[in-house]
Amino acid sequence: MTKEEKAKYIDDLAAELKDANVFYLTDTAELTVEAVNALRRKCFQSNIRLKVVKNTLLEKAMERVEGRNFGTLKETLSGPTSIMFCEVGNVPAKLIEDFRKKESKPILKGAYIDEAVFVGDNQLAVLSSIKSKDEMLGEVIGLLQSPMKNVISGLKGSGKKIAGILKTLEERA
Repeated sequence: MTKEEKAKYIDDLAAELKDANVFYLTDTAELTVEAVNALRRKCFQSNIRLKVVKNTLLEKAMERVEGRNFGTLKETLSGPTSIMFCEVGNVPAKLIEDFRKKESKPILKGAYIDEAVFVGDNQLAVLSSIKSKDEMLGEVIGLLQSPMKNVISGLKGSGKKIAGILKTLEERA
């Protein structure tokens, strides 16, 4: 790779990092070709872009991104590194957990989710339990609707009771 190609690659990677609110750094080394192809297929199906990167180029790209603090993620850049870009914070973690039921890797090196930095494979359970924006909105809407549903069902139930009482009184008269 020439200097110009490297500079272009670093610029492109820096632009991707700047635009991404969610990315995971993983170690996919020692996976067989079949396993890597299966991982790529699952990533594609889950709307995750998987990219193998050189650590030095990724570090330089991180340094070029202004307004973002990647914290200790730079310290995880040793050995083979793959980066997963996604729109939803918990999807890559769930994919990794599911994939590791059959394989020993990928290993989570670190993750960047909406300005929060997570480092280490021990953070995988925490990351997979993070709720997505849509899940949070669904819960809030459900909570807001719950009291209204109770009032409506109470009114419907009371109306039937009152109608039943009136009918019984009418039949007695």
